[in-house]
Amino acid sequence: MTHSYYESSARARIAGLLEPDSFHEWLPAAERLTSPHLATLEQPAAFDDGVIIGRGSIAAKQIFIAAQEGGFMGGAVGEVHGAKLVGVLERAVRDRPAAVLLLLETGGVRLQEANAGLIAVSEVMRAILAARAAGVTVIVAIGGQYGCFGGMGIAARCASTIIMSEEGRLGLSGPEVIETARGVEEYDARDRAMVWRTVGGKHRYLLAECDVIVADSMDEFRHAIVAGIDNGDDWSLAALEREHQLLAERVQRFGACKDGRDIWRELGWADPEAIAMPDNDEFVAAAHGHRAKNI
Repeated sequence: MTHSYYESSARARIAGLLEPDSFHEWLPAAERLTSPHLATLEQPAAFDDGVIIGRGSIAAKQIFIAAQEGGFMGGAVGEVHGAKLVGVLERAVRDRPAAVLLLLETGGVRLQEANAGLIAVSEVMRAILAARAAGVTVIVAIGGQYGCFGGMGIAARCASTIIMSEEGRLGLSGPEVIETARGVEEYDARDRAMVWRTVGGKHRYLLAECDVIVADSMDEFRHAIVAGIDNGDDWSLAALEREHQLLAERVQRFGACKDGRDIWRELGWADPEAIAMPDNDEFVAAAHGHRAKNI
């Protein structure tokens, strides 16, 4: 049976991706490093504050890893949670592992720790960019049921490589947030087809907002992570300028589109309704020549 990334907990993902017995956890749950704010608000705490950090090996390469636990407050970022993410990245600048792997599953910032959480997310962004500038590849994997939203959705785009499954979702505001703010007529969070064709893995791949799309399998994610480490990081001015050009052309080309299907038509798909049907390999093969980076 395929070991599902989507259905696994943060600790199960670490165990499934890294070589057996290679993971060494920093600040484990036994340390009981909990949020200083949640108890005051009569909210439950977690002894790891919803994120597991440490080092381990994958394909004989030493990496640092952080995995958010969506089962605790939807993986939302608070003061301690964010500090642990920043600590992993800052230590990477000092120790130079082969890569930093961020297994992101988060709704964004905790409303209960809003200011501290927002500051933490900004520090995560800075730390990702500092790690890349120091020559450390930063790889993000997204494939959990809570997706990757809020400020961490921006942080993810700061990474060297983003790997997603079709089940993964990436965006700034989550569907429920948009529905609450703008009404169900604007965005029905229960319309799963619409949600996935606007923030889902296939849509993000077609827009070149994720670099690799894989099946919902621990093995598939592992292979893509190893390839990302081997490919390294392009931290050149030319790469940054290409990305800026892509963004400018995207606004010009897709600015009038009202739906993901309109974008897919503009990218040359004759039958955009069929995009959801192929399995991963068929989709990637069919997507060749239809991604936004081919503008």
